[in-house]
Amino acid sequence: MGILKEMQRAQARQERAQRQAQAAAYRHHQHLHREADRAKKAAERASAADERERKRLYAEARNAEVAANNSDLQARIDELDGLLQATLDVDDHIDFRRLRKFVKHPPFQPGPLGTPLSPPHWRRFEPLAPSGIGKLFGGQAKYQQHLAQAHHAFGQAQAQHAAAEAGRQRRLAAAYQGYQQDRTKVEAETKAHNAEVDRFAAAVAAGDPAAVVNYFGMVLGNSVYPDDFPQRYRLAYVPESRQLVVEYHLPTLDVIPAVREYRYVKVRDEISTVARPAKEVRERYASTVSKVTLRTIHELFESDRARLVDTIVFNGVVDTTDPRTGTAVQPCLVTLRTTREVFTALTLRSVDPGACLQHLNASVSKRPEALAPVRPVLEFDMVDKRFIDEVDVLADLDQRPNLLRLTPSEFESLIQNLFAKMGLDAKQTRASRDGGVDCVAFDPRPIFGGKVVIQAKRYRNTVDVSSVRDLYGTLQNEGASKGILVTTSGYGPASYEFASGKPLELIDGSNLLYLLAEHAEVKARIDPTDLG
Repeated sequence: MGILKEMQRAQARQERAQRQAQAAAYRHHQHLHREADRAKKAAERASAADERERKRLYAEARNAEVAANNSDLQARIDELDGLLQATLDVDDHIDFRRLRKFVKHPPFQPGPLGTPLSPPHWRRFEPLAPSGIGKLFGGQAKYQQHLAQAHHAFGQAQAQHAAAEAGRQRRLAAAYQGYQQDRTKVEAETKAHNAEVDRFAAAVAAGDPAAVVNYFGMVLGNSVYPDDFPQRYRLAYVPESRQLVVEYHLPTLDVIPAVREYRYVKVRDEISTVARPAKEVRERYASTVSKVTLRTIHELFESDRARLVDTIVFNGVVDTTDPRTGTAVQPCLVTLRTTREVFTALTLRSVDPGACLQHLNASVSKRPEALAPVRPVLEFDMVDKRFIDEVDVLADLDQRPNLLRLTPSEFESLIQNLFAKMGLDAKQTRASRDGGVDCVAFDPRPIFGGKVVIQAKRYRNTVDVSSVRDLYGTLQNEGASKGILVTTSGYGPASYEFASGKPLELIDGSNLLYLLAEHAEVKARIDPTDLG
């Protein structure tokens, strides 16, 4: 029995030890699992934190992109808003003295050639003289031999130095000669440039039409606009009436940003846009057209220190395509004629551009965004000097009729025939009882038509404003809808000021030549020097 109990207790101890070992192993296993779970959760937390940081930085980058886009938009709007103001602090006059060149020659730099070559020194060749015991054993004779050899070598070195120094001096002289030739060339080029500037300045001062056009072209070329503005123009100068005609190419509607604001939509991770209202786009474009118009006229008048121009005609056109035909067209969106006196009286810093154009009696498109055209107050091609200057090299061979040689009656008949060719029912009046009217015509068009009184003046000198006033009085007395004054000369600013806003049209000599060629196929000329 004792043995059985002992065996039972031993077995119980063994089983308990086994259970304890199993429990310890289980606890260790559970501990490892818990550690693994903790490590996994820690890793997940770290990854989540990294992801949150990554997402935060990404959102910041997208928001920064939106902020940059909105900043660019605002800068563009500010640029458009300041189109007129930007030119008011700039002196647009071109000082011809600043176009002259002044020569400042650099000093002659010969480089190593400027340094004489060092001559050979005898000390490098001279042998050592014998001394002491050397003199007793033939040293003196050897010394003399070495001395003779040294003198020979020294002489050769001197000859080589002299030749090299002579070569250096020749090259130095050649270099200096080249330097002087370059100076002479630069001075000649500078002299020719300055002479050209002086000739140009003298031609401008004399009112030469080509020089005047080139000068004002330089003025407009100096005007700094946004890169996407066309900055193309044509200019014509009529010295008889001191009138400058400008055909200026305006930007299209595309210059107004179609986007009003950029936004970042985080949930969709996309940058969206808010469209600029169509009404705002139209208003901003109309304002831009007005500002470019006023800016151009301001720059031209301000740059004209010599007062070559009394009157400016401005036609603002747009290069586009007619959607109906697919052909290229240039609708005119704004047109006006203004005088120096009227325009320079404006305070441009304070004006509303649209209202200012209305004050100047400008004709402005009612829908510029739709490129709805207006009729120019003066077609540019009517004053293009390329037509007027079509004469033979020898003036005596020019077979075109000189309008100044016509009698007053012949000239009036010519004008009557011209307007008949243009579609008016024109009748020449008798010399009396016409109140200064040379021709009465009727425009058959509905609404725009009616009675037209026409007066023709075959003048060499500028037509006085009193003639324009007389025509206007006649127009009222006759109950006409329009009055036209035609002359072989030109008009002064007072005439254009009086006619502004009234149903009067002033046609000067260059316009008349264009109309005769265009509608009557008559190539004429106006030459005061060919009157015998």
